[in-house]
Amino acid sequence: MEQEFQGQSPGTQSVDRAAQLLVGVLEGDRPQAVAELSERANLPKSTASRLLSALERHGLVQQHGTRGGFSAGPVLLRYAQGRPGDPSLLALAQQPMHALSEATGETINLAIAGPLGVEHIAEVESRHFLGAGQWVGRRVPYHCTANGKVLLAFAATGASEGPLEPLTSRTITEPALLAAELASVRRETFATAVDELELGLSAVAAPVLDESGRAVAALSVSGPTLRLSPRRVAELRPIVIKQARALGEALGHRPEGVE
Repeated sequence: MEQEFQGQSPGTQSVDRAAQLLVGVLEGDRPQAVAELSERANLPKSTASRLLSALERHGLVQQHGTRGGFSAGPVLLRYAQGRPGDPSLLALAQQPMHALSEATGETINLAIAGPLGVEHIAEVESRHFLGAGQWVGRRVPYHCTANGKVLLAFAATGASEGPLEPLTSRTITEPALLAAELASVRRETFATAVDELELGLSAVAAPVLDESGRAVAALSVSGPTLRLSPRRVAELRPIVIKQARALGEALGHRPEGVE
């Protein structure tokens, strides 16, 4: 395979090699290890690792754990389309997202962990004139969003607290306070963010867990704080958790004690 790159400029060779690795990741039926991908592309492992790191920085691939395999990243998942018979996250999420939309009337989002923040990959718009829409394609911090707190609390691959810079006066900036809140999110399987990302905006979220119990995504309801009052948030909690669990079970997760 190396000889195919002879005569090309170094820059073109790097693009070709990175493209080869990306194709290898996408064609695999499971996360692919660096060794597997480098062997398939006939590249030195060190070269493959360097190129995969570059692809990961741009969100094209994501690594499962420090030494885990690589699968499609948030940028590609954002544009993925579920095919008939393909149990993709986006395809399976449609029913629970629309069920949440019918039950709440607010904006519904499906988000995953990205290397630079929470990535929104699907949305059902609010029925209200005053809503919180147009999230798909937008990246937000982990520490001051409901989706982000869920992804951090349940150790989603690629999630990182990042810099805890204040965005408003109510943003949690102290690591100790954030750690305490994440512990509560793990106990409750539910997170809230009230006037943290932006004043007047509130959201609630629950984790979508895979068969290992890790969050592969977060399912959220967002809207104006004036509508998402503490009482309304309490009403939304079981509804959001139920639909997030339904999506997780469709992906293969089974709660403890359930065969």
